[in-house]
Amino acid sequence: MNTSPFSLRIFVADGDPDGLRLVDRSNWIGKAVIFPRAVFTKVRTRSEFNETGIYLLLGPRPDAEGDMLYIGEGDPVGPRLDSHYAKKDFWTQGLFFVASNGALNKAHVQYLESKLIARALDAKRVALDNLNKPTVPTLSEADRADMDVFLDYIMGMLPVLGIHAFEKIVVAEIPKTERLLHCKGRGGTATGLDTSQGFVVFKDSLAAVDEVPSFVHHWPMYSKLRSDLQQNGVLVKEGVLLRFTQDYTFSSPSTASAVVTGSSPNGRVDWKDGTGKTLKEIQQEEAEQTDE
Repeated sequence: MNTSPFSLRIFVADGDPDGLRLVDRSNWIGKAVIFPRAVFTKVRTRSEFNETGIYLLLGPRPDAEGDMLYIGEGDPVGPRLDSHYAKKDFWTQGLFFVASNGALNKAHVQYLESKLIARALDAKRVALDNLNKPTVPTLSEADRADMDVFLDYIMGMLPVLGIHAFEKIVVAEIPKTERLLHCKGRGGTATGLDTSQGFVVFKDSLAAVDEVPSFVHHWPMYSKLRSDLQQNGVLVKEGVLLRFTQDYTFSSPSTASAVVTGSSPNGRVDWKDGTGKTLKEIQQEEAEQTDE
């Protein structure tokens, strides 16, 4: 991903900061259109909906902790979004990317769709509502290079827009000055880090293979998440424990500790540094230092 500085211009088209927003990036032919589902029928007549583009639908998972994502393409996007408005219930926010002067065609957005789905599946940060993994369409070498650049710009914008579904934490890039945290319980032994993107549990951490009897009753969303992580290969059974096959980002320290221990979570207490100081104590110290 290109890490050069860039600027975004967000135009609040209807005066509502939570309503329709158009986002332009400096020195780029693309444009992002963001809207809550509640205003879709009011904004769908805009010209952008008649253009070829790649779109994301986001909303809460109906049966577990976290979010769900659908990735699609349309030529144009409007009719596809019309269909999803009528048939898909989970999504609460829509986002799509188009390009000026009709620079995107059907094959281009099919290429972007396949790449985004592959990245989301690799990151495993959110559940995908897509049933199939599309094949990569055949593009010329020049078109493929152009779309890789277009995708790179999209990937740089999405975190700024609050979407982290495609990101993977790279452990090698974490500063050595960061204080690593550890969680132990019911056989599980995990190492992690509290970051701006969420709480990261590192690869090869170990989690309890079973759950306390009351876990499913009191924390069904965490039990479902543990099951999902085993189904998608993030957690694999290794002896009497479960091993993380990759770094995985959770929405909170408590979610991370619940998955590690299979028991009632209190993430700010469960996670401790090498000296035994809890995350709660660390954060309290940092707050006091800031106040001085």
